Amino acid sequence: MLVIPGAAAASDCDRVTRRDLLRVGGSGVLGLSLGQLLTLQGATAKANGKDEGGPGFGKAKGVIFVYLQGGPSHLDLWDPKDNVPDKVKSVFAPRDTVLPGVKVTELLPKIGQVLDKTTLIRTMSYTPNGLFNHTAAIYQMHTGYTTDKVSASGQLEPPSPKDFPTLGSNIIKLKPPTVPMLPFVMMPRPLQESNVVGKGGSAGFLGKGYDPYLLYPPGDDLDMAKMDRIRTDDLKLREETTAARMERRATLRETISKGMPEIEAAVAKHDLDEYYGKALGLVTSGRAKRAFDLSEEKPAVRERFGKNTFGQCLLLARRLVEAGTRFVEVVWPKVANSDNHSWDVHAGLSKRMKDQAAPMLDTGVSALIEDLDQSGLLKETLVVVVGEFGRSPQRGVSTSGNQNQDDGRDHWPYCYTGLVAGAGVRRGHVHGKSDKTASAPVENPVHPTELLATIYHSVGIKPETIVYNHLNQPRELVKGEVVSGILG
Repeated sequence: MLVIPGAAAASDCDRVTRRDLLRVGGSGVLGLSLGQLLTLQGATAKANGKDEGGPGFGKAKGVIFVYLQGGPSHLDLWDPKDNVPDKVKSVFAPRDTVLPGVKVTELLPKIGQVLDKTTLIRTMSYTPNGLFNHTAAIYQMHTGYTTDKVSASGQLEPPSPKDFPTLGSNIIKLKPPTVPMLPFVMMPRPLQESNVVGKGGSAGFLGKGYDPYLLYPPGDDLDMAKMDRIRTDDLKLREETTAARMERRATLRETISKGMPEIEAAVAKHDLDEYYGKALGLVTSGRAKRAFDLSEEKPAVRERFGKNTFGQCLLLARRLVEAGTRFVEVVWPKVANSDNHSWDVHAGLSKRMKDQAAPMLDTGVSALIEDLDQSGLLKETLVVVVGEFGRSPQRGVSTSGNQNQDDGRDHWPYCYTGLVAGAGVRRGHVHGKSDKTASAPVENPVHPTELLATIYHSVGIKPETIVYNHLNQPRELVKGEVVSGILG
């Protein structure tokens, strides 16, 4: 189905109009499915304008959202505590960073040396109502809304077309790319807890036209070389199809369109051909295909990011935003509730974090921030590194109904840590302070909805912007205030 923007109502001002979409059946005759995708993503976009929205508004041309699904232990990474009981204290020693008086654990030596380019938020919190379920917390972190059937432990319903859109989908709807490039890419695996796959990671009621391009290379979660097997066949011409032939197809489509006066009149003011042109340009120019080609990077650069799934995804994310992609989400390459390098450390915390998860995180994130800063891209790229919650202050106790060994921590949504950088974010700043056991914020708590509001603000979208769901009901992008304290 082709989606065409309706006329804006005077009362809508800078918001998306109630008659946001005019649905026209039989759009298959127009041809290019990729063109329809870009039409859906761009033709209804209404940017929030060039008006001043406060510090940091509209600074981000691109977003790299590094999602640490599984819930990393803040006490064992970003927020170590001294003079606490042994059950609370991290098994990893605290370590000085480039910021005087600011410590991380020994697991993050490289990130500790780039904190002068970032803001560390030590008071992410679901106060007053915690979400202990992975899927529920993942959904709220991505959409700003709470799902139905929330339970402390156990799974929720699968993804639905009625879901609220993930933040990347909202962003590309309201701020589509200005170049022929994939607007939203998610890799290397879906958001997942047990058998609930993809909840919180789709366009939901916006429609599939705003779904991310899913780059899920073959191989299981322990396959660290899977990014070497990226296939982007749908972004290149078939061998028997020349660029000239594609251009002729476009001409044929234009001829057919001229014989459809009603559709022609409906789209005349909305530059529909512009979006088909972008689709055609995306395929014939090879822009996206080149961006996905990691072999173009020097071996030393690839090593610097880490020759593993996570590190190579971060390098690819940099290449994509450099090429014009608006939103890239890198999902931690292990299902939320699992073993090995998953952050869900109910058991085996000391070995799993030290030998598997933390080295990838430390190497990859530090390289990404340094690389973007050295190239100047950090000024216009927002980097967000966060999970759905932290881990319990005491080891070996149950907070979510799960069994925990002495060398493990349970889910803890009341206080945890996130990292943000670039695009107007303050440099060398620590926002908020947790209490002596990192159980709760002492000052400046930041709810996930407020983090989302800040991301929208950074790309030039007001958080209170209205979108319409599948029942044509108005909904705010997110009900949260911008965290102005982290913006310069």
